[in-house]
Amino acid sequence: MTDARTTTKVPAWEGLEGAELHAACLRAAQAGDRRALNRLVAELLPLVWHVARSYRLDQHTAEDVVQTVWLSLFRHLDQLREPRALAGWLITTTRREAARPHGRRTQPLPLSDELAETVPSSLPTPEAAAVKADRDRRIWTAFAQLTDKCQELIRLTVLAGRAEYQLVAEALRMPRGSIGPTRGRCLNTLRDLLAAEGGS
Repeated sequence: MTDARTTTKVPAWEGLEGAELHAACLRAAQAGDRRALNRLVAELLPLVWHVARSYRLDQHTAEDVVQTVWLSLFRHLDQLREPRALAGWLITTTRREAARPHGRRTQPLPLSDELAETVPSSLPTPEAAAVKADRDRRIWTAFAQLTDKCQELIRLTVLAGRAEYQLVAEALRMPRGSIGPTRGRCLNTLRDLLAAEGGS
C-alpha cells in the first residue's frame, strides 16, 4: 500500500528521462508506490505495443500479448534486479510471447453457401492477392537474410511504426545517435537483397 507521504512529496523520478526514469519508477513501484507503476506503464506501453505488432499479429492477439507481458512484469516486479534494463526486459519478454504459437486468434464463423452468396466481399481480387503474396514472400525472404541486429532494429523502428529512438537505443544498447544511420544501412541492405531477387 502507498502511505500518505507518497501523495505529497515530489516523486523520486521527477525530472528524469530514459533508463534513469524507468529505474527510479521501478524502485518506487517495488516499494509500493502505485504512481510509479502507472508512470512506467504510460512510458513503456507504446514500446510493448510496437514490438507486439511488429510480429504481424492481429489486433486481438496483440492485445493478449501486451496484457500477458504487463501481467508478467507485475508478477515479477520484486525479482527484477537491474532497473535500468527494464525496457530491454520488456522487449525480450514481448518478443518471446509474440513469437509463441497462439491459439487465441479469432476463428472464422462457418457460413452457409446461401448466406455466403449474399455477403459482399471486401477481399482483393485473386490477381491482386497473388501479387501481394509474392511481394510479401520476397520481402520476408530478404528480411530473414539480415543480421539479427538489423532485424530487431527494423522491427522496432519500421515495421511497427516509428518507436522512440531513446527507448530503442536503450533496449538494443546502442548510442541514440547511431539508431538512424544504422537503420538506414539496414534498409539499404534490405533493398539490395530485394533488388537481387528482382523486387522493389
